Amino acid sequence: MSFGQFIAILRARWVLSAALFALTVLTTVVVSLLLPKQYSAVASVVIDPKPDPLSSVLYGGGANPAFMATQVDVIQSDRVALRVVRNLKLGENPQVRAQWLEETKGIGSVESWLAESFQKNLDVKPSRESNVISVGYRGTDPRFAAALANAFVQSFAEVTLELKVDPAKQYGAFFDVRAKEARDSLEKVQSKLSDFQKESGITAADERLDIENARLNELSTQLVGLQALASDSGSRQSISKGAGGDRMQEVLGNPLISSLKADQTRLEARLEELNSKLGTSHPQVIEAKANLTELNKRVVEETAKVSSSLGLANSINNQRLGELRTSLEAQRAKVLQMKAVRDQAAVLARDVESAQRAYDMVLARLNQTNLESQTTQSYVSVLTQAEPPLKPSSPRIFLNTALSVFVGTLLALGAAFLLEMLDRRVRSVDDIATAIGLPVIGTLPKPGTSIAAQRGLGSLMQQRILGQLAAPSKGA
Repeated sequence: MSFGQFIAILRARWVLSAALFALTVLTTVVVSLLLPKQYSAVASVVIDPKPDPLSSVLYGGGANPAFMATQVDVIQSDRVALRVVRNLKLGENPQVRAQWLEETKGIGSVESWLAESFQKNLDVKPSRESNVISVGYRGTDPRFAAALANAFVQSFAEVTLELKVDPAKQYGAFFDVRAKEARDSLEKVQSKLSDFQKESGITAADERLDIENARLNELSTQLVGLQALASDSGSRQSISKGAGGDRMQEVLGNPLISSLKADQTRLEARLEELNSKLGTSHPQVIEAKANLTELNKRVVEETAKVSSSLGLANSINNQRLGELRTSLEAQRAKVLQMKAVRDQAAVLARDVESAQRAYDMVLARLNQTNLESQTTQSYVSVLTQAEPPLKPSSPRIFLNTALSVFVGTLLALGAAFLLEMLDRRVRSVDDIATAIGLPVIGTLPKPGTSIAAQRGLGSLMQQRILGQLAAPSKGA
């Protein structure tokens, strides 16, 4: 379609197009003027997810997008809307109740009906790069819109505090029961350990065990020394019973035996001297022999005494060795029993420590949840309060008119072309050439057309004919 055909269609359908355009613009303007004025009041809140100022030092970054989206959903939830209705006590208003009865016939509750109607006019927008959320409300009364926006902000802060405190209270009750159970368990194991210590007679098992171990080591050392002493005394006793008994150190070191042996040596020398001088039958020689025999007998007796003392010492050492072995075995059994008692006491002590740790952990969580359940500070802070707007936010007459002009233009053009497609007519020379496929040789001017216009029309027709004739030749 050429531009001339386009203009021809518009000229032919201008009445319909103008009527549609005017009707669209006029309708939009009238509707915009008749619509009630809507006022939008906006309040804003800051979301600070950090638990408290002290722990906020360790808290990095701001709130994540999922957390902010959750807060938007909370603001738009039925719980916040119902809290707004209850805070404003609108359910007690007779006029509101009468309107509710008229619209719902008493079905449901007036608070739910009001909450649903408030949610329709609520507009919540989170900031893209901050923790600020804007809460807007649209209404016909600017003061009512501002009051509702502020009421939603206040109710949102109260609900977030409840969402934080209520679970803490539930956890507090749970941990209170667990703390009592953990304390009872701790008291039981402590009582069991105390009873065991009383029955075993121990207060400091490790210290007493160290003493008994030192005593066992001491007995072991004494046993080793006594075994060596008993072995030595046994050897000496065996030697004393043999031929070399008179050469033992005990015998040689005995002063009486040494004195007797010295007398024996002197007496033997005198006997030899008397034998050489007087003969063996002389009374002095006989007396000397008798004295020597008596002296030898005393030496033998004293040596026997020394040997018997070695046997007695060996018997005493063996007896002591047996007693020491018995004491060592008894001490070893005692130490082993004390180790078993200590191990059992250690098990009970570990049970006490485990129960104490469990009780401390539960008690710490109980204290934490109790503190959280008593908090009065929400992580929502009011940034700006909504003020009654001075100008309505809708309807926007200028914007609506501009849109109606655009839409009316599209409708006018669309209607003209649609009618033209349904009822196609010849409106220009191009339409004839297109319809029959032949060039137009000439046109008759309308009555009253000037000579100059006729000449211009003839020149234009010649150009068209020459153009149409030249096109096939180029194609050929």
